[in-house]
Amino acid sequence: MEPLNKSCAGARFLKTVSLCISLAAAPLPAFSYNMPIAVGQALKQAGIPESAVGMYVQEIGAAKPLLAVNAGTAMNPASVMKLVTTFAGLELLGPAYTWKTELYASGMLEGDTLRGNLVIKGYGDPKLNLENFWLLVRRLRQTGLREITGDLVLDSSHFDLPGGNPAAFDGKPHRAYNVLPEALLVNYRTLALRLIPQPASKTIRVVVDPPLPSLDLKNGLTLTNGPCNEWRDTLAADIRTAVNGDIRVSIALNGSYSTDCDEKTLYLSVHDTADYIFGLFRQLWEEQGGIFRGKVRTGTAPEGMTPLETHQSPPLADIVRDINKFSNNTAARQLYLALGLTTGLTPGSSPSMAAGDAANGHDRPPATLAKSDMALRRWLTSKRLSFPELVIENGSGLSRNERISTGHLGALLLAAFQSPVMPEFISSLPIAAVDGTMKKRLNGSATAGQAHIKTGFLDGVRTMAGYVLDKSGRRVAVVMFINHPKSGIAQPAMDALLHWAYERP
Repeated sequence: MEPLNKSCAGARFLKTVSLCISLAAAPLPAFSYNMPIAVGQALKQAGIPESAVGMYVQEIGAAKPLLAVNAGTAMNPASVMKLVTTFAGLELLGPAYTWKTELYASGMLEGDTLRGNLVIKGYGDPKLNLENFWLLVRRLRQTGLREITGDLVLDSSHFDLPGGNPAAFDGKPHRAYNVLPEALLVNYRTLALRLIPQPASKTIRVVVDPPLPSLDLKNGLTLTNGPCNEWRDTLAADIRTAVNGDIRVSIALNGSYSTDCDEKTLYLSVHDTADYIFGLFRQLWEEQGGIFRGKVRTGTAPEGMTPLETHQSPPLADIVRDINKFSNNTAARQLYLALGLTTGLTPGSSPSMAAGDAANGHDRPPATLAKSDMALRRWLTSKRLSFPELVIENGSGLSRNERISTGHLGALLLAAFQSPVMPEFISSLPIAAVDGTMKKRLNGSATAGQAHIKTGFLDGVRTMAGYVLDKSGRRVAVVMFINHPKSGIAQPAMDALLHWAYERP
């Protein structure tokens, strides 16, 4: 078979590694280098054929890969697609990029009273969590405002997205990972149900955060003994959601919970946006001595008016760590939509200028998936990377349609290592046996602490990609995809590939 980097065979005549990387991004032929024996044995034991596997391994700076198996085949990457989104985000927007959320007074300010509406306008902040929303409300209170006589108006006009169904992916609309992107998204609209076994009384204590007034929780859980396997499914949660604010949200837990689970937290999204933000805002406002007399509705911020307060998110470098280390789907989707801000640049301008304009209020709304797709593909072209098989639906990998080949994702990792944002990018990846989604992987092995690896998992899909620092101190890019019904038991094969990359001669 022809090797992936045939065009790089003459790399000794080239002056830069980056040119070789760009050549490697050309359309890939089908390969079948001999895979490591331990990897092949683990796949055989799992009942997974080589045709369902894609692998690509290349040392940084080398002219050709060490290993390439089906490296030109388009495959579902699951959450590993976040590497494409986050690398593009770091380069196009910059590690210091922030999102803003604005508060406007639509009415007359008389002393400590706003006789009118309070408007909250969102720009897609992926980190407007409980703590940051509390800070925003506190800063509003510190302006001296105490009473608001009108309504809370929510402005999400910065995004223009088609209607979505959170149940479309897997039929579980209330799971936090299925929360759809929104321009004004507070705490991912989630409730955290902390489950605390009480062996003495043979009960389970359930603590909800935030304790919204519109929620009715019924705890009928039974404490049991036994292994803690798919504990979420044993809770038998019966969820009744609100309709236009007329029906209270109720969660009834009627199943069982094992003492072996210790403390766990179940994250659910059961409120609509308006009810969630209104309940949380009013609660926080009143806790700080404020008075609110109105209701909640959607609308738009007044044009030409200076905001009362503006909250800036943490920098993108911090948010990228959340996205990759903990595989935050919603944050990845929010970031993907922000990439569209870099489209439509005038000659001589740069993506960083576009990001700066957005941060300073010179926005290009609304953000759309089409704009983001265009920005991403222009960025790839600017880096001399051509991925004709690439399909991006939302940038998070939570998709049955997204596709990329292991060879091209490997080329992206090689390019990322040569990028100015390399330190931020690599530090965002989970470290084997240390943190994130790799915290419980490879513990006690020689590879522990030596691999920065993003993982991905869907029904029928298991993937990984990142970097291994081998025993000789050489950095190696490693990518492995498995698209097969038995992929769920393929972790030993993936661990074997990481060991091979670390121990190779």
